[in-house]
Amino acid sequence: MRAINQVERNILKEQFVPDHLFLYILNGSVSFFDGNETYTFRSGDCCIARRNHLVKFILNSTTEDFEPILFCFDEEFLREFQQKHQSSAVAFSFDHAIIELPNSGLIDSFIQSVKPYYRGAMELDAAFEDIKYEELLIILLRLQPDLTCIFFNFDIPQKINLEAYMNRKFRFNVSLERFALLTGRSLSAFKRDFKSVFKESPSRWLVRKRLHEAHILVQNQGRKPSEIYLDLGFESLSHFSVAFKKEFGVTPTTLLARR
Repeated sequence: MRAINQVERNILKEQFVPDHLFLYILNGSVSFFDGNETYTFRSGDCCIARRNHLVKFILNSTTEDFEPILFCFDEEFLREFQQKHQSSAVAFSFDHAIIELPNSGLIDSFIQSVKPYYRGAMELDAAFEDIKYEELLIILLRLQPDLTCIFFNFDIPQKINLEAYMNRKFRFNVSLERFALLTGRSLSAFKRDFKSVFKESPSRWLVRKRLHEAHILVQNQGRKPSEIYLDLGFESLSHFSVAFKKEFGVTPTTLLARR
């Protein structure tokens, strides 16, 4: 759905980006983690989160102080824009989930022009929605023409190196179906290839990998269990503690106290 969305906590917990997302920070600060790098954006900064990627959103300011503007570019709109403007995707290799955009007076002026059309909690007046989406995309492509290879590439994810991908993305708490899609496989092919590479099932490997990462963070860096369990893909602290003790024979809290 193309709209400027109301900011809620569930948006900040979203890990799979289904559509290209343009984000402009009016106030506050947010960080993104894509499995490799952490990107931090503050007031006046903007970026694009790419579709079909895994990203963790970490709010650095209070919800009340955080004020972003979000534009979600869905495939239907992008195809219509491409046909109208005869835009074609240029050959350009870019694998990052987050695209940092340079500060620009054009974007700043556009953001100011959007403000009069807000309705309620950051919802754009429907009469101006298509116009403003088109205007923003024109600005982005003028500032960074290489973005055509991002916006107008409608291919599904291709089959990629499973071992490298999973060792980067194991912290993300998404379904096996999602991992299969993002590595260019059916679910059955994903499970088969996974077993061949890692010699155990995806579910078991993910738990073990996260627990061993947790052990390093607790024992070597003195990190508190409450600080790391969500970042490592566990849904609750109790589940994390039980699994940790089953794997290592000691709770993470006890291990921390022994340092």
